[in-house]
Amino acid sequence: MSDVLLLNFTYEALHVTNLRRALKLLISGKAEIVQTSDGKMVHSPSKQIPLPSIIRLRYFVSRPFLEVPLTRKNILLRNNYTCQYCGSKDVKSMTVDHVLPKSMGGQSSWENLVCACKSCNSKKKGRSPHEAQMKLLSKPRKPKLIPWRPFRKEVPEPWLPFLFS
Repeated sequence: MSDVLLLNFTYEALHVTNLRRALKLLISGKAEIVQTSDGKMVHSPSKQIPLPSIIRLRYFVSRPFLEVPLTRKNILLRNNYTCQYCGSKDVKSMTVDHVLPKSMGGQSSWENLVCACKSCNSKKKGRSPHEAQMKLLSKPRKPKLIPWRPFRKEVPEPWLPFLFS
């Protein structure tokens, strides 16, 4: 079964649900499709529904704000296992780098930690990106939430605008 990103009425990500639950929400009229999955269809004897990748509830769900914990895994997930210096996506060789090194007063915070491949992390060493003549691909920031399951290694590309806006 494939995973489906569930959005609130206001297009905020709520969580990731399974295909079965997503189809129940669609059939009952509680949700609508925002993005389909490669034009594939789900067939039943009486209906044909596009395979959803992202769905949105037709009503607002209020929920308490849960802060995303600052962990190595969450930094890697936020950056989609992509080196923020060279753009490589070798999942096994990813490390977490302090943009401003600890030796220069850099803190362990969402705004100062990025995903970096071993090669770029070694090249940068204890220097700032400016000193190492390395440019960040994107400015690191604290995510609103990380709603996927812990076993997920990559975030589908169409989900990104809804997760890190």
